[in-house]
Amino acid sequence: MNKVKCPKCGEVFTIDEDSYASIVAQIKNDEFQKELVKREKEISEKNQLASELAIQGAIKDKDAQLLKSKEEIAELKSKLEAQEQIAKAKVDSIKQQYESELREKLLIKDNQIQNANAEKELAVSKAVSEKELELSKSKQEIVELNSRLENAKKDAELDIKNLKEEHALELKSKDTQIEYFKDLKTKMSTKLLGETLEQHCQIAFNQIRMTAFPRAYFEKDNVVSADSGSKGDFIFKDFIDDSDIPFISIMFEMKNESSTTATKHKNEDFFKELDKDRNEKGCEYAVLVSTLESDNELYNAGIVDVSYRYPKMYVIRPQCFIPMITLLRNAALNTIEYQKQLITYKTENMSVEKFESELQDFQDKFNKNYRLANERFDDAIVEIDKTIQHLTKVREGLVGAARNLRLANDKAQELSIKKLTKDNPTMKEKFGIK
Repeated sequence: MNKVKCPKCGEVFTIDEDSYASIVAQIKNDEFQKELVKREKEISEKNQLASELAIQGAIKDKDAQLLKSKEEIAELKSKLEAQEQIAKAKVDSIKQQYESELREKLLIKDNQIQNANAEKELAVSKAVSEKELELSKSKQEIVELNSRLENAKKDAELDIKNLKEEHALELKSKDTQIEYFKDLKTKMSTKLLGETLEQHCQIAFNQIRMTAFPRAYFEKDNVVSADSGSKGDFIFKDFIDDSDIPFISIMFEMKNESSTTATKHKNEDFFKELDKDRNEKGCEYAVLVSTLESDNELYNAGIVDVSYRYPKMYVIRPQCFIPMITLLRNAALNTIEYQKQLITYKTENMSVEKFESELQDFQDKFNKNYRLANERFDDAIVEIDKTIQHLTKVREGLVGAARNLRLANDKAQELSIKKLTKDNPTMKEKFGIK
């Protein structure tokens, strides 16, 4: 507790420490403000006076420097004029020396030009003589080339004459061969009419079977189709290595006709039946070996592809029978590797199906375990949500308490003696508050 004496009435009264400290602070603040204003005024006056003195001293220094600079400029100007006179004299001297050297160099250049002209004239005369010599040689070479050209023309004419004679002999030989093959065709047709076309093709194949087709199957088609009641004439198959898997199969149909037959057939009449036989017997290609339409240039030209009517179907003359088999077989040889890969793939595919079955069983078991775990996981999430809700309520309570404490602190900070003594004349009088 502290005792305070009123300066007006002289009465002494006691106040607590906080009130006393507040009054002392108010008094100190008033005195400090007055002292601060006084000090600021003194400092401002001193600064103004010092600034005026500094400006006057700077003006005097500048005047002295300006005077000194004028004197230095005048001195430098005089030195510069003297140096200009010396430089001018040196330039005149150098100019005279340079003109003298230039005249000497011009004389030397004139002499060099005269010597060069003389050398040039000599070189020109020498070059002219060399060119004349080369020209004479060129003329001689031209004469020799003309002579060679004439000889080459004569040789070419002789070669042309020889070629014409050889060509005439070859034409004569070709005509003889054509007549021979025409006669052979006539004889062959006669032979084919004597023995059946099927026998001819079978004999032709068996003659080269062991050398060209050692693993091939070529037999008559004796199985009548239950659907159509028809069958082909021959089936050809060749196999991959020593396996029973064919890489090519051909259905053959043989059609022969005598020139004296009353009813003439066309090759196209047999396409539909041949295609049906090919599909029912599972063959890849269908080939019609025919002597029909003997005057038709299309079929007489060789192998005819009629796949525009039926897929993988050909019409040939009997003489193209073996070449046709060879052509199709050689083309199919390129697919053997792919067919082997297909067989391997089918074999592996069985393992893949087993793997897929095991995978499906694993997925079913995994799905069951996942469902059970998921149910427990959902229960845990529900409990976590409940805990989060509880913690949220606790947090809201703490936030509300913090807000109330802040408001109480603000009210405590705003509390003063003036507010406490409001409507209390006795306390105002004691604290000296008006």
